[in-house]
Parts: sequence; C-alpha cells; structure tokens
Amino acid sequence: MLRARHRTFIVKNNWELPEANGMEFDQYDTPASRWVAVHEFGQVLAGVRLTPTTARCGIYSYMIRDAQLGLLESIPSDLLFEEAPVAPHIWESSRVFVADTVPAKLRLRVQCSLIDEMVRSARELGATSLIGIVPEHSPRLARRTGIDCVPAGPVIETDDGDRSVCINIALASKLH
Repeated sequence: MLRARHRTFIVKNNWELPEANGMEFDQYDTPASRWVAVHEFGQVLAGVRLTPTTARCGIYSYMIRDAQLGLLESIPSDLLFEEAPVAPHIWESSRVFVADTVPAKLRLRVQCSLIDEMVRSARELGATSLIGIVPEHSPRLARRTGIDCVPAGPVIETDDGDRSVCINIALASKLH
C-alpha cells in the first residue's frame, strides 16, 4: 500500500512527501490509523487511510484539523466552513488513490469497490461519518454509489491547478 501511494503521490503527482525505500508515509500513518486497499493478484489497485479525529501523535492530530490550525504549509487553513471536528464517531479519510495502472474500463468499478470497503471499514471502527479532502468532482461519484457526501468547505485550488474540496460523508446511507 505504501509503495502504491509512493507511485501515485510522489512519482505520478510529483508531491513532495516523506519517503523511504520506495514507500510514501507521513506523520498520520500511526497505530491509530487503519488502511483499506483494493487489490488483485498481489497488486494494490486503490487505497485509503482512515484516521480517528481523536488521534494524537506529538503536535499532530489529523490532516484536515492540522491544516486548519496552520500546521501544514501545503494545505490552506480555510479549508472548512466550521471548526474541524474531534469526536470518536468521526474519522478522516485521506491519501485516497486509484493506481494509474488500473485500466480506464475498470476504474469506476475499482473506485466503487474502494468506497464500499472504506464505508464498511469505517462503520466497523465505530464511525458514523467521515471527513476528507477529495478532487472537486468526487462528491458526484460518491452520490452515484449511494452515499451521502456533502461539501464541508470551499473549493481549494492548488498552485498546479488541481481543485479539491473537503467533504462530509454520512455513513448511515445505504450502499448500492
């Protein structure tokens, strides 16, 4: 999973992130987090990291809250409409990816599998909602899969023209 994240975020997206031995990881990859991967024949096709909003590791909590508190230079602090939540039933979804090796004809199926597994895993962990940063058009995909996904902040544009938005996902919704 960490090698697939490296290929996606460092090699393909050219993000400056911590890395070692061909793996990408950061201060949020702690024992409090959980990782969900869609894989086939030993190859990771997609993945996501789930972190409780109650997590603490030194000065860090979870990515969205730390960005809002001004601890992360690469993410603007005005990414949410309200104060970042801290509650045992709310988890953060981060480092979401689908590998670029997934053929276009299978991408939607892999994305839907990842969303299904993310929601199932989060529910098993006691979450009733998730908060995350996703590409601007992802909420439409989420609605297509039957989950309740609403913007939790303004659209954020990066220096390279990517547009993202924070979202809230209510896990009480039924999956497809």
